[in-house]
Amino acid sequence: MITIGVLCSGNLGLSTLTKMVEDYPVQFVLTDRNSTGIINFAIKNNIPFYAGNPRNGKGHSFIKAYNVEVIISINYLFLIEEDIINHSNRLTFNIHGSLLPKYRGRTPHVWAIINGETLTGVTAHLIDSGCDTGKIIHQIEIPINADDTGATMLEKYAQVYYPLITKVLYDVSVGQLILKDQIEEDASYFGKRTPDDGEINWGWNKEAIRNWVRAQADPYPGAFTYYDNQKVIIDKVSISDLANYDNYTNGQIIQIKPKVLVKAKNGILQLDAIRTENCTFVLGKILGK
Repeated sequence: MITIGVLCSGNLGLSTLTKMVEDYPVQFVLTDRNSTGIINFAIKNNIPFYAGNPRNGKGHSFIKAYNVEVIISINYLFLIEEDIINHSNRLTFNIHGSLLPKYRGRTPHVWAIINGETLTGVTAHLIDSGCDTGKIIHQIEIPINADDTGATMLEKYAQVYYPLITKVLYDVSVGQLILKDQIEEDASYFGKRTPDDGEINWGWNKEAIRNWVRAQADPYPGAFTYYDNQKVIIDKVSISDLANYDNYTNGQIIQIKPKVLVKAKNGILQLDAIRTENCTFVLGKILGK
């Protein structure tokens, strides 16, 4: 049976690791210090683990005692260096949450929703010295539905990550691994997001604001605006069919009950779910700084 080393972070990494140990001998785990679920799982199952930044030889110093045929990266927070990439005897690959070469980088599913995409997917690819630039092994397409959020997309990913991994490992076991170059002309890259990046611009189109909000909805930090200098996190908006809005300013509150309605560039948005408590809105006031 193929021996494996796993690099993983977060809930998606944990759920995939949990399935993997049922079928394969996992020799070690590399994770980050904040992924306590993975750390606790490794301790409980007597899997050697290293938690922290693996660069500058730290990760390799830990794994060099373990002989593995394949290293798999799943939602891992860190880029790895060649000492770890080259440690496996047969293959080192990553599962990335987009249809590469599109959406290289961090949180690709969030960016895809923000950009109004209706199709994304996951890619198994070789790890090389670049960021998500290695040759493609397999891809699975996943639709983005109109009401999907960043969280629901991760639920979809969780259903396909492990089957994709088993497909790659089967190809390795029978010597039928087929690799495909990424087409650089089609590549796009999106960087790391922080909670401070979530502010809503009410001058955007209503469709863009709706995508912005659902991409970052709970349990993510959330899209937000300001009301009387208070930060207000909004988890869901919908597009109102109200037509008479030309006399209002972008961000202006034009209705309070039964739901708060706010003017956007090309229409009206209804605030359906507000995470921030005790917000008492006043008709006519303008959201934002």
